[in-house]
Amino acid sequence: MRKKLAEQAEERKTFRAVLSRLGKKTNYHGFSEDTLLFTQVVDVALKQVVSDHVWFTYSKAFESLALKPGDVIEFDARIKAYKKGYVNKSLGFHKKTEDYKLSHPTKLKKVEE
Repeated sequence: MRKKLAEQAEERKTFRAVLSRLGKKTNYHGFSEDTLLFTQVVDVALKQVVSDHVWFTYSKAFESLALKPGDVIEFDARIKAYKKGYVNKSLGFHKKTEDYKLSHPTKLKKVEE
């Protein structure tokens, strides 16, 4: 669990992260969606790593930055709780836990280091 994010749930903050790679996922309607994996997620105000990685959907805002692996970006995002894990009621299997994610990234900008 991302404990540093849990302490600040529902806050909107500025973060910095490094683009690691592109990926794909199947969305709720069964269609393929492009995604971005960012690593070394740092809270800019605290200057602390708050997560080892975070995934975002490859939106037009990200597309406009023409990102490539290794690029550093800065963005604002809200810290939100979500449920993860697997449940199978017929087998009595319940392995859901709560974790924290960054949601609704805005004010995206590429950082030159």
